[in-house]
Amino acid sequence: MFTPRLRATPLPGIGVQYDLMTREQRHLSVVAHRDGARTVSVYRADDPDSCAQSLRLTSGEAASLIDALKPSHHSPSLLYTTDLGLIAERIEIAATSHWNGRVLGETRMRTETGASVVAVLRRAEAIPSPTPDFRLAGGDTLIVVGTREGVDGAAAILGRE
Repeated sequence: MFTPRLRATPLPGIGVQYDLMTREQRHLSVVAHRDGARTVSVYRADDPDSCAQSLRLTSGEAASLIDALKPSHHSPSLLYTTDLGLIAERIEIAATSHWNGRVLGETRMRTETGASVVAVLRRAEAIPSPTPDFRLAGGDTLIVVGTREGVDGAAAILGRE
């Protein structure tokens, strides 16, 4: 049975390079940059020391790729799903959001989508069950519960700039 090995090499001032040799003897590497970016490189089959293709990913792109490679693929913001069709998802309020500095009730999110904000994460603090007069701030992460359609609708409302 083939057991893949991942070798990590510190790159001072840059980050860490991870090298993987696949079962088919293909050399892959990922450089994890200190700023969160990733460089993914695939090496030539006939010369595992010669790079055939290299792609630099932002930290967000890398997180999406990592999520897609997980055995149980799901959205990185998805917290929980049940057989009842309800999900809980994290939705961040951008600093440029229309809702930055406004109260939660003004979003009319529950009325429009049926989804509810059950908590707000602000810095290192969790605020459970925010009331309609709770003032939103850029950087807040809202924990929203509802149907898939309701949470998608809430994300569309909260994403307004």
